[in-house]
Amino acid sequence: MLQDLDCRKCIVRSSTCFSDLMPDDIGELVEKKISTVYKKGQTIFYEGMMPTGIYCLHSGKIKISKRGNDGKEQIVRFVLEGGLLGIRSLMGGRKYSASATTLEESVVCYIDQKTFFKLTTKYPHISQCVVTLICALLEEAEAKMTSLAQKPVRERLAEGLLILDELFNGEGGCKADEQEHALSLSREDLANLVGTATETVIRLLSDFKDEKFIEIEGRKIILMDKEGLKKTSNNLP
Repeated sequence: MLQDLDCRKCIVRSSTCFSDLMPDDIGELVEKKISTVYKKGQTIFYEGMMPTGIYCLHSGKIKISKRGNDGKEQIVRFVLEGGLLGIRSLMGGRKYSASATTLEESVVCYIDQKTFFKLTTKYPHISQCVVTLICALLEEAEAKMTSLAQKPVRERLAEGLLILDELFNGEGGCKADEQEHALSLSREDLANLVGTATETVIRLLSDFKDEKFIEIEGRKIILMDKEGLKKTSNNLP
């Protein structure tokens, strides 16, 4: 547990639904929230648990995933700095529909439901912000389901690499020579993202490398030809 994360000085808070709180309420948030460091691979909450509050990602990366009927993991989405976790389940009074697991060491702030709902009552814009977030999540889920249903796995993987590059490296993604910003994700996680077997992802990545779309250095994937990947993701010659 961390004791030195002050919400009043938190840069990440400015990009969340809590950006416009009054000083007294920020002070209460400082007193009530719990900040925890999670190591890579640790689970923050499990599918099927009842939520008792919400989580805000201060730093790091988190995957949200669920288990299919066959027990296979399916990655639903990723959460980056400033992202809220468990909001839909808490607002709906339902069990978590997926699990949250860190992809790297992450700092996560927990806000109990009593404090959260007190703030939403006092600040209507927080509720509006949350509704907007939930709508965006539903749109994202619909787009992903459409892609999985309509595209072959080769196209899905190309699309997935481009999405991850944009997500992890910001608008425009990383340049081919910026290897420090290369994608670093396990082949298993890539497979769980696009809905296929790990062996298939390994084979397709090898194909993409032969086609000069990417370079591979150990676990890192460097996008060398994004236009080629875009054409592949849309089944264009």
